[in-house]
Amino acid sequence: MPDLLHTQRPADGVVVVTLDRPDRRNALSTALRQEGNALLADLADDDSIRALVVTGAGPAFCAGFDLSEFGPALEDPALAAALWASSDEWHHRWFTFPVPTIAAVNGPALAGGFDLAVLCDLRVAGPTATFAHPEIRFGDVVYGPLHDLVGGAVARELCFTARTIDAQEAHRLGVVGQVVDDPLTAALALAEQVAASPRDVLVRTKAKAVRAATGTATATLEL
Repeated sequence: MPDLLHTQRPADGVVVVTLDRPDRRNALSTALRQEGNALLADLADDDSIRALVVTGAGPAFCAGFDLSEFGPALEDPALAAALWASSDEWHHRWFTFPVPTIAAVNGPALAGGFDLAVLCDLRVAGPTATFAHPEIRFGDVVYGPLHDLVGGAVARELCFTARTIDAQEAHRLGVVGQVVDDPLTAALALAEQVAASPRDVLVRTKAKAVRAATGTATATLEL
């Protein structure tokens, strides 16, 4: 099986992780999450890293969970267990990654893709980026990280209605910090600014941010 994520080190202290399932709009399959969890564990232990950027291959950032897995998981308890265990670990590893994380949102960020963006510390969006929680129509929504970012009024409206917002509205609401033509280039510039600080200071500050964030749950459906 080909790698579902790729890494680059474009600058000192900076790593870029690219979700690489463009034919599936970078949907988060169990295999991708498991590969990603192992990768994030390794990167978290790498003392040379001071900033981590995530983006998507192709025109989408991430379409969320791979829904084609849910039917088989309903019939197979082992598949269901692997799906939810990988999901819980995926969210937890992004939320608690020891140094600042930056999402370069190059296109639609839906459902779990929206979650991935808001689990990062900083977000830069391209003009084609959109954000929505369509999964409310059939299942639970990850609420806490969005609430922590934009407050209860906005988070509840977006989660309960499944309304899609474009990049400019996302910027106005505070979901993203910048809207630019080339979000990856802008995210790398931001990462280099972050990486100019000592890792130990970044680690301590990130730990403070995690402690201050609303909610401490690590199970996906408790967030």
